[in-house]
Formats: sequence, structure tokens, C-alpha cells
Amino acid sequence: MRRLAILSLIIGFIGVVTLFGLSFKARSEDRVPVITDVSWLAEDLNGGGVIDFAQTTLMIDHDGVVSGSGGCNRFMSKATFRGRKLTFKPAAATRKLCPPALMNQENKFFAVLEQTRSFLGVDGKLTLRDAAGKTIAVLARQD
Repeated sequence: MRRLAILSLIIGFIGVVTLFGLSFKARSEDRVPVITDVSWLAEDLNGGGVIDFAQTTLMIDHDGVVSGSGGCNRFMSKATFRGRKLTFKPAAATRKLCPPALMNQENKFFAVLEQTRSFLGVDGKLTLRDAAGKTIAVLARQD
């Protein structure tokens, strides 16, 4: 009888710990990730990859001021975010001329920013999505 009581206590304890762990995981997945005051590096634009050495970057300040590099030119913009909703104003960029491939990537990046309507942030990645929920860019956290 005593063994049954101890076994019941152990099983009950394991159940409580499991439920606690599952509830914590569910709450952490619902939590909106912090994407501000982090430097992000583009890894993919519309499924076409990126030119690695171009260093297409994005930084969103806590007040919505956006800056970075399109791979050729520095740019500034303004972001509006609420929950997982995210939009960008058109970017204002310097006017340096670069090789056509870099200019093409930069133009795609600026277009992606204007098309962004929401985001996901998981495991050091920032995924930008359009109005239909389609992934249009993937950026990695730069440390």
C-alpha cells in the first residue's frame, strides 16, 4: 500500500511538472519577439537568396526609426509595429552607383520592406511576410 502511495505521488509530480512545462512553452510561443535594437542581416529575398558580400542589413530602433544598408547604399525609413504587424515607409537612400547585381538586390530589398505587413521572430531569424502571409524575406540576427 505504501509503495502505491509513493508511486502515485511520483506520477502526480511528473504530471504537474509536464503541465507546467507545456504551459510555459505555449506562452513563450505566443510572446511577440523583440526585433528592435538588433542588427539583422538579409539571408533570403523572395526565395532568391542574396549576394553574401553585399551585407544587406536592417536595424529598427525602439521608436521605429529604421536604418541599414541595401548592400550598396545606406538607407533610412520608419517602421510601424504592433504585435506581429509590421510596416515600413518607403526608404530614403544615398545614391551611390554599384554593379548591376548589387543594385538589383538592393531594389528587391527596398521593395520587400514596402511589401512587409507582418513578421515572425524565431531562433535568431526575422521572417518578413506580405499581406497574404507569404514569406518575402529572412534575416539573421547579427551579434
